[in-house]
Amino acid sequence: MTLSRPDQRIVVAVVYVAAMLMNTLDSTIVNVALATLGREFGVPPITTEAVVVGYLVSLAVFIPASGWLGDRFGTKRIFLLALAIFVIASALCGQAQSLEELIAFRVLQGAGGGLMTPVGMAMLYRTFPPRERVAVGRILMFATIFGPASGPIIGGLLIEHLSWRWAFYVNVPVGLIAFLVGILFLHEHREPAPGQFDLPGFLLGGIGLGLAMFALSEGPARGWTSPMILGSGVAGVVMLVAFVVVELRTPDPMVDLRLLGNRLFRTTQVVSFFGSGGFIGVLFLIPLFLQEVQGASPLESGLTTFPEAIGVVASTQLVARLYPRVGPRRLMCFGLLMVAVSIVLMAMIGLTSGPWVMRVLMFLVGAGMAYIFLPNQAASLATITRAQTGRATTISNVQRQLGAALGVAALSSVIAAMGGGGGQGDLGGYRAALFVAATLSLIGAISALWVPDEEAWETMVQRSSQPVTLTAE
Repeated sequence: MTLSRPDQRIVVAVVYVAAMLMNTLDSTIVNVALATLGREFGVPPITTEAVVVGYLVSLAVFIPASGWLGDRFGTKRIFLLALAIFVIASALCGQAQSLEELIAFRVLQGAGGGLMTPVGMAMLYRTFPPRERVAVGRILMFATIFGPASGPIIGGLLIEHLSWRWAFYVNVPVGLIAFLVGILFLHEHREPAPGQFDLPGFLLGGIGLGLAMFALSEGPARGWTSPMILGSGVAGVVMLVAFVVVELRTPDPMVDLRLLGNRLFRTTQVVSFFGSGGFIGVLFLIPLFLQEVQGASPLESGLTTFPEAIGVVASTQLVARLYPRVGPRRLMCFGLLMVAVSIVLMAMIGLTSGPWVMRVLMFLVGAGMAYIFLPNQAASLATITRAQTGRATTISNVQRQLGAALGVAALSSVIAAMGGGGGQGDLGGYRAALFVAATLSLIGAISALWVPDEEAWETMVQRSSQPVTLTAE
């Protein structure tokens, strides 16, 4: 280790939080900008959804390759390459002169994001030993919660007072700082035997996941029986089934599905899948409800949903204290039950309910989610070896993307099936969709009962006051 270099825990935490905050902020800010993009380019608002879908599909294509690339070429090198692609693509998005250009640059941006998230998470878990995983959970929470919650507010301010181009330019200074810190201070890590590149796995997994994400993202808008959605969905499922068969038979698979045989890892992934579906579904639905049904502005909508982030931050401190004594199983079950009840109460809100009713309920949803995020992130990789970490974080990111897409697709489909949710008197669709989100959270709570606390014991040890000795990679 080079003595002049700062503690790797601090370096990895800084670059990861900066990169992930940039990534999560980008997604929500772009959602706020869609209506403005339609007016700017003279196209119907529905057409601008390709800006989001193109990014999600590209993200899905490149996630499966991220673990192998990090193991083979080094996590520092791949992370910084992905970060550079994301930042350059963000600047190009801000310079786009047509919707077609913007979509193309968003696809490039998705390639960077698809590599950056799993590789960054692998760096984080390799740097922090199991006894410090609660600290890792706090770091991850800041990046994954503050971004989506503050995105609508920041996006509304940027678009209202500057222009839609700043929805993308805002990534550039944050990304440059993260890149500079990373290139100067990050340690490199390569696995000694990453195996050969699994081309069949990459093609089947990347294309299959991309087609599935496209179908889930566009199904509610285009109709589930439309030839394009039906064809994409069926092809995606067939390719993913073939992907599972190929990966289980390959000595060095791109995505090591055998890791799902690890009981603690498998059960925490199931809880995360359903928890993500319900939670991201609510974050998608409530701004629409506030704007389409209650007539709020985008900025007012963002201010009303923001208490969710405050709830997470406030609740995290208590969860961190409880985790060593209570363990992940009961904390996650309680948290998702709390989220489900809060969402059901949201479904009771009417046209005349003031914004503070929703703000209190959003705070409770965030407070409940802290009981899932921190224990899940602390426990999920407790029994995963250092060599398996890159492949395990790939699986984690795939399931979260699919869970989030499934949640949004399910809620959107319910609204569309019940009349579209387009008028102030149309509450039925939104209420039914919220009940679906509550059901997903309830399934996650039941799934949490199977999480084996005893296998997560190493993460439940109180953090030692002794400094961690770091070795050069």
